[in-house]
Amino acid sequence: MHALELLLEKQIVVIDGAMGTMIQRFKLEEADYRGERFKNWHLDVKGNNDMLCITRPDIIEEIHLKYLQAGAQIIETNTFSAQKISMADYDLQDYCYEMNVAAATCARNAINQFNTLTGNVHKDTVFVAGALGPTNRTLSLSPDVNNPGYRAVTFDQVMDAYYEQVSGLVAGGVDIILIETIFDTLNAKAAIYATKKYFQDHQIELPIMISGTITDASGRTLSGQTLEAFYISVEHANPISVGFNCALGATQMRQHIEELSEIATCYVSAYPNAGLPNAFGEYDEQPHETGHIIAEWAKEGLVNIVGGCCGTTPEHIKCIADEVRGIHPRKIVRPFENETI
Repeated sequence: MHALELLLEKQIVVIDGAMGTMIQRFKLEEADYRGERFKNWHLDVKGNNDMLCITRPDIIEEIHLKYLQAGAQIIETNTFSAQKISMADYDLQDYCYEMNVAAATCARNAINQFNTLTGNVHKDTVFVAGALGPTNRTLSLSPDVNNPGYRAVTFDQVMDAYYEQVSGLVAGGVDIILIETIFDTLNAKAAIYATKKYFQDHQIELPIMISGTITDASGRTLSGQTLEAFYISVEHANPISVGFNCALGATQMRQHIEELSEIATCYVSAYPNAGLPNAFGEYDEQPHETGHIIAEWAKEGLVNIVGGCCGTTPEHIKCIADEVRGIHPRKIVRPFENETI
């Protein structure tokens, strides 16, 4: 049994918060993103947060460390867009493998720093999740309204991009593969296939976490699936957890987490945004507000893994961690077998 599963049997596990929100605090300019390595790059790269793992690893490690100090037990690699489909916007496809290795190394270094600073001898209580984002293309929908059958990318291209990303993350030392912010389940299936293929090719096995995104009040993903359909579509991957993140704040996400909790035969994760964005695209929900809402979920036995997405900070994660500490985790109900674990 993996160490994460052992921990999940005992307590609610806390995952970290937003990376982008924290990077914004540094007010970085174009030169910061480029560093010396890409000083003369032919395209603008400001805003390409993933490349900071190569050019400014000190910043990424500092952010990871702050989340660990706030109480996060799972930290996500800064690799939301670190595959060649998304990196094509910057013509940085050839650096994706290196980017993922560097990102995993940043997270591992942060954990080493955390263990040294705190004297943490229980090294199997903090984990690095290699984050696979949804890419900036969709396999289920056409980007051309006049040609419904057109696709900007193929399944094999998406799968190959994810395979390379997984290989870099594993080489860098991740403990978990996290397929997150899924708006198109077909993209997620490409990620699952790539991950499983890599595991088979290299005779290893890591836990897989899957996290989708409900985009509006209809309770559907962007590609049109209901929550139940989404879960059924990915459960074949035998993930350690399935859940939701992004798009919604905790208040809006609650009903979906409750529904998922009733049908999932694995652990349930939830890391919502800090409320909904205001007119300026900023998030106003205060840490104690987010923490209180998630604590209510925990008390009702709905969740196993909790944390934050857009707009959340180490302050939010600290409040969440403090609020759920000591609350019993959700029990997994196996359908058709009158038993719980």
